[in-house]
Amino acid sequence: MANLDFLSKELEQLRADGRYRKLTEWEGGSGSWMTLGGRRVLQMSSNNYLGLTAHPELKRAAIEAIEKYGVGSGSVRTIAGTLDIHGELERELAAFKGTEATLVFQSGFTTNQGILGSILGPDDVVISDELNHASIIDGIRLTKATRKVFAHKNLDQLEQALKESASYRARVVVTDGVFSMDGDIAPLPAIVELAERYDAVVYVDDAHASGVLGRNGKGSTDHFGLHGRVHIQVGTLSKAIGVSGGYMAGSALLKDYLIHKARSFLFSTSQTPAVAASCLAAVKVLGRSPKLIERLWSNANYCREKLLALGFDCGMSETPIIPIIVGSPADTMRFSDALLAEGVYAQGIVFPTVAMDKGRVRLIVTASHTREDLDFALDVLARTGRVAGLI
Repeated sequence: MANLDFLSKELEQLRADGRYRKLTEWEGGSGSWMTLGGRRVLQMSSNNYLGLTAHPELKRAAIEAIEKYGVGSGSVRTIAGTLDIHGELERELAAFKGTEATLVFQSGFTTNQGILGSILGPDDVVISDELNHASIIDGIRLTKATRKVFAHKNLDQLEQALKESASYRARVVVTDGVFSMDGDIAPLPAIVELAERYDAVVYVDDAHASGVLGRNGKGSTDHFGLHGRVHIQVGTLSKAIGVSGGYMAGSALLKDYLIHKARSFLFSTSQTPAVAASCLAAVKVLGRSPKLIERLWSNANYCREKLLALGFDCGMSETPIIPIIVGSPADTMRFSDALLAEGVYAQGIVFPTVAMDKGRVRLIVTASHTREDLDFALDVLARTGRVAGLI
């Protein structure tokens, strides 16, 4: 009888490489300090940038939505699953982003899959930064479009790819707004200028820029003042927004097209009412709360300056994502485990997510961290980093 024993060899190799990790089960909700195995530890790996997961307005919105609508939507959006709360969320998001329309998906991953998989065909070319998120890479794989990859933020290679692609029906340049593993920001103004010169579409995934960059967290397009010049913006509702989901912000034409063509939209049950209501409340909180963003950046800059002064290699970080480059997968995971033993949870990130010799502990600083929290983490990092030979 057939079985799946052939998978065991690969798992053993992961163990041998130091890349095998069990899921971490937390006892309680997301926050600056969380409970793990009955022990309170400082959380330095969460995407909860603004601490909105526990915001009272979001919790109240979720409870009220359950009372009004129940716990589920009952269907996909194109049949019976579009409730008025979904329409209200999309209108609020469009106003927030300054675009004609938005369309909400179940996750940022399915947003990229749905958009790229539906707008690109065999007569098109997609030109992608080599460090773009896995959801972009997988979305491109779903298409029959020609694929070109340019070295990370290398504008000369991007221009060369554009020059070589004049014969295609459409040229689509895709980039992250903030790169999730390195915490650096895309050179969006220069990308837009090149795209305009060669009549290409600009597509920006702002998963880690949503709620982080721009006025009140409007994203990288707002951060650089490029409104009206970026054709497709992808945002997340799962990180700084504090809930779950993803969305496209762009033209009404694109929204209408995706409703009819994007398979991840067509074949996924819509957001639960509580999720949609919480997202709506979060967008409203962001619209009136610049202090959350200011606190986030103050904390991030403080932590990065201290880490650099200690001598850590923080790569290209410009944002609240601050990697500490360690090296091999095994060394990276040992460093992560040593930090946890001292009360700081900072997850190791290793191959294939990053290059084999570029394993890192990825810190994410949030608005919820106090200076006392950060000083505690910095003290642990300094002591542990010296033992590991990193500083």
